[in-house]
Amino acid sequence: MTLASDFAGLPAHAQTPAPNRDFSRYRIVPARYPARIIGTIFAGVVLFAVLNSVLANPRWGWDVFAEWFFAEPVLAGLGRTLLLTLLGTVFGFLLGTGLALARVSGSPLLASLSWGYVWLFRSIPLIVLLLILNNLGYLYSTVWLGIPFTEITFASWSTTQLITPFLAAVLGLTLNAAAFSSEIVRGGILSVDQGQLEAAAALGLPRRRQVSRIVLPQAMRSILPTAFNEVITLAKGTSQVYILALPELFYTIQVIYRRNLEVIPLLMVATVWYLVILSVLSFVQHHIERYYSRGALRNPPPSVIDRALRWLGRSRVPAAAGNGFASPAQAPAANGATSLSTLSRRSGGEIRISHVSKSFGSLKVLDDVNLALRPGSVTAIIGQSGSGKSTLLRSINHLERVDEGFIAIDGELIGYRQDGETLYELKEKDILTRRVDVGMVFQNFNLFPHLTAIENIVEAPVTVRGLSREQALAEARELLARVGLAEKADAYPRQLSGGQQQRVAIARALALRPKVLLFDEPTSALDPELVGEVLDVIKELARSGTTLVIVTHEIGFAREVADQVVFMEAGRILETGTPAQVFGNPHHLRTREFLAKVL
Repeated sequence: MTLASDFAGLPAHAQTPAPNRDFSRYRIVPARYPARIIGTIFAGVVLFAVLNSVLANPRWGWDVFAEWFFAEPVLAGLGRTLLLTLLGTVFGFLLGTGLALARVSGSPLLASLSWGYVWLFRSIPLIVLLLILNNLGYLYSTVWLGIPFTEITFASWSTTQLITPFLAAVLGLTLNAAAFSSEIVRGGILSVDQGQLEAAAALGLPRRRQVSRIVLPQAMRSILPTAFNEVITLAKGTSQVYILALPELFYTIQVIYRRNLEVIPLLMVATVWYLVILSVLSFVQHHIERYYSRGALRNPPPSVIDRALRWLGRSRVPAAAGNGFASPAQAPAANGATSLSTLSRRSGGEIRISHVSKSFGSLKVLDDVNLALRPGSVTAIIGQSGSGKSTLLRSINHLERVDEGFIAIDGELIGYRQDGETLYELKEKDILTRRVDVGMVFQNFNLFPHLTAIENIVEAPVTVRGLSREQALAEARELLARVGLAEKADAYPRQLSGGQQQRVAIARALALRPKVLLFDEPTSALDPELVGEVLDVIKELARSGTTLVIVTHEIGFAREVADQVVFMEAGRILETGTPAQVFGNPHHLRTREFLAKVL
């Protein structure tokens, strides 16, 4: 049926436009919401009543308020309050960060000590803690520096002379703030996705670099709101040091109104100054949160901090990052860039997996696995979900520590050092060093969201390989061009499609020039339209000479690219062979059953 015949079947009055339907001359009346109008009027009345009550009532003593607001004693007390707030914040959060890192460390005793500190100092009221510190000389007459449990002393001081009211206030505020800030920082650290830690470890980044460059910048998004609440509480908490007769803002106000009996006007002086402090802290919080929102928003607005750093020439954030969300079907054309097949600067590594077993509790996920992969080969590992494919892959670069057996790359064990016939387990920093030769591309990309595409790529070469930043940037731009993303160098991961993110992840892994490259189901998190662009990149890599190990459900892709196909079931390798052998004439019954369902 045609469109014309459809209209032909309509009534005559419906086939022609109704007369007088030109709406351009009509006046538009907005919809009215009586409840909103009533609410607005009510709010206005309340606001006017409050202002009139405060400003028109002479008993508030605004002339006295104006006289004392900028008075020298008040400003001196304000300065002391700000100094106490600054010192308590800096020292409290430094100590709190150390306590948080101790709490999440692998040492049970250190974690218990941190928990005990937090439990104790969160329990003691601040005013009690201040009094204890101010009277510490009663418990310990001297404070000394030396070697514990010996007679060796380097220096000693009288406690009553050393612990002045000001120092007691700083110590009390610091110890109290550290207990609360520790939990704030720990919560932020725990909010960072585990995949970020695995991606940093897979790149071989040292632990300190992982914490400072990857974990804490992301944790700051969770830390900042509650951290500034703690700073504001600390600023108001300085009023409690009046118990030490320390002339900060509140104590100064008390002294003044006890002399002139103008209680309310002087309290308003303190109140307004506290409001000013809160307003400044809120402004700073707003812009620091915007600074750390990089990558969290698709189009983050520039913050004052960004502009200041850019003016000083110290910002790594591009002045104009790419902000388009590319079409999923965009082809990964490299605009004439050299093929990835010519990329490899190191020969592929030989992988030998010998009698490897791994269990998670009572579940055995790898059961006596043996496999040899020659240098430069492309191996596809297939099998149903839960068969141990990803665990085997993660064991190759020691992200998973095996219970039994060994995995060697070019005859060198990743997690152990050989001395004669004895194997010594390596420390984490040594494992990170050896892991550099084994690149990994994750199923969920695991790009660092607070870094741009090019920053994701240059981080490991600069930190791990020791390349200059200029050389690393040049190589990163070349890699991005080769995966068809030259124009996306300054885009954050959130500004990229799934296929583009995975191509950036591949470029990041290649930047370390690995001998072996592992792919953990690289297309399973992608829409069908995006799968092709990632598979095209991997096909190019398959001709580069790097040893590739790919866990995949893409049977057609495995048939086309792989030199060897491995079929796994229940943690065991049931069949190994060329694609023609495994897909065309499988020997094992379970392999035939699996392929019958997926082909």
